[in-house]
Amino acid sequence: MSNQLGSPAVNASTEALPVVVIGAGPIGLAAAARLIERGIEPLVLEAGPAAASAVRDWSHVRLFSTWSEVVDPQAEKLLAPTGWVKPDGAAYPSGGDWAELYLQPLADVLGDRVRYHATVTGVSRAGRDRIVDADREAQPFVVHVTGPEGREERIFARAVVDASGTWSTPSPAGGSGLHALGEKSAADRITYRVPDLKDPAVRTRYAGKRTAVIGSGASAFTALAYLAELAKADDGTGTHATWILRRGIGGSTFGGGAADQLPARGALGLAAKAAVDGGYADAVTGFRTDAVEKTADGRLVLAGEDGRRLDPVDEVIVLTGFRPDLGFLDELRLGLDERLQAPVELAPLIDPNQHSCGTVYPHGAGELSHPEKDVYLVGMKSYGRAPTFLAMTGYEQVRSVAAALAGDREGAERVELTLPETGVCGGAGLFDQPEAAAEPGGGCCAAPATLTVGAPASSGGC
Repeated sequence: MSNQLGSPAVNASTEALPVVVIGAGPIGLAAAARLIERGIEPLVLEAGPAAASAVRDWSHVRLFSTWSEVVDPQAEKLLAPTGWVKPDGAAYPSGGDWAELYLQPLADVLGDRVRYHATVTGVSRAGRDRIVDADREAQPFVVHVTGPEGREERIFARAVVDASGTWSTPSPAGGSGLHALGEKSAADRITYRVPDLKDPAVRTRYAGKRTAVIGSGASAFTALAYLAELAKADDGTGTHATWILRRGIGGSTFGGGAADQLPARGALGLAAKAAVDGGYADAVTGFRTDAVEKTADGRLVLAGEDGRRLDPVDEVIVLTGFRPDLGFLDELRLGLDERLQAPVELAPLIDPNQHSCGTVYPHGAGELSHPEKDVYLVGMKSYGRAPTFLAMTGYEQVRSVAAALAGDREGAERVELTLPETGVCGGAGLFDQPEAAAEPGGGCCAAPATLTVGAPASSGGC
C-alpha cells in the first residue's frame, strides 16, 4: 500500500490519507480493526519486530483478565474467516498467550497495514509547528518514522491514534520522581520489570541473593511472590527480599485480600503478605530513595531522603509505575492534566486516589479529545501515570474514536460497554489460582486462601 511519502498538494483533501496508529499492541490493533469497520484505512506503526512487543516482554506473567475480557469483538470478526478459534473465555492467559494466540494472528490478518521496526520520532501538522494557527486544521498530520538501519521517512495522515503505551518509560527509584543519584550508573544491577525466574540465566541472577524490591502495587507483589518461591526451592537457598515502601504499612497495604473485588489482585496481596510473614522478605516503610551507592565489592546501598542507609543488596527491582513518553508529540497541542499527564476530561475519571479499575466509567472520544483536532491518546497511554487501566475500557475507547473519525457523533457518544460489577484489571499481574474453594462466606469473588506460583489459572470465577 502507499505510505503517502513526499509532500501533498496544499489543497489536497486529507480524507484519502490513512489514520496512523502508533503501536501494534492490544489497543492499537483493536483501533485498526475498528477503523476498517468504518471504512477508514489504518496504518499501524510498531517499533518492535512483531505485534505486541511490549506484551512479549512480560510473557511469563499471567493477566488478571480472562480471555473473554481481552479480545475485542470487532477484531474477533476479522479473525473468524481465517479459522481462528477463540481460547476458552474463562481461562486466564499469560502475556505470551495473549501475544501468540490472539494479537499476532490479528496483526497477520491486517497484513501490510502493520509495519514493524517503525519507530515514530515526531508528529506535527504539515508545515505548521505548534505555534502557528493559520489554516492549521486543514493540514494533514506529518509523522516522522525511523526504520531499520536508521532510515528516516515521513508519512502523512488524516488523524493520529497513539496507542504506544507506557512500557518503554518506567518510573525511576528516586522518591522525587527523578532518578536517584547513582541509579543510572548502577544500571547493571537494577531492573524495572518483574523478572522471569523460570529463565535459567535470570534465576541464577537472583538465586541466593539479597534483592531490594521498590514499589507497593501489583507488580511489587508479584516480584515478592516470585522471590519467596525461589527462596523455598533447592537452588534458591539464601534468597531474600527487602521490600521498600514509600508509605507505611496499613490495612490497605496488601490490597483487599479475601474481600478484594478482584480475586486475582487479592491473591497477589496475600502472597506478598505471606512472603513477609514467612521471613522471606523484610519491609522497610516510609523510605524514599535519594541515592544508590556502590560498595567496594559492587553491592548496592540505598540511601533515603531522611538519612537512612539500608543494608547492602545484590540486586534492585524498581516497580514504581510507568509514565507516558510525550516527547515525540511535542509539536501537537495536547490538553493534559498537570498531575496524571492524561487528557484533562479523562483525568478525574481515572484518578487512582479515587478509582480502581472496576470503578472507571466507560469513556470515549469526548473525554480523549485534545485542542489538536483528530489526535487521540488511547489505551494505557491515555491514562498517563494512573495505574488503573482496563483492557475492555481501551477497546471501548477505540470503538468510540473510530466512530468520531467517521463523523458518527451519535456512535462516538454512545456507551457500548457494560463492565462486570467486580471490574477486571487489564495488564500484567500474577494470577495462579489453585482450585481450592473460596473461604466460607466469601462468595465466588473471595480470593484463594493460598497462592501456588506456577500452577495453571483456575477456569472458575465470577
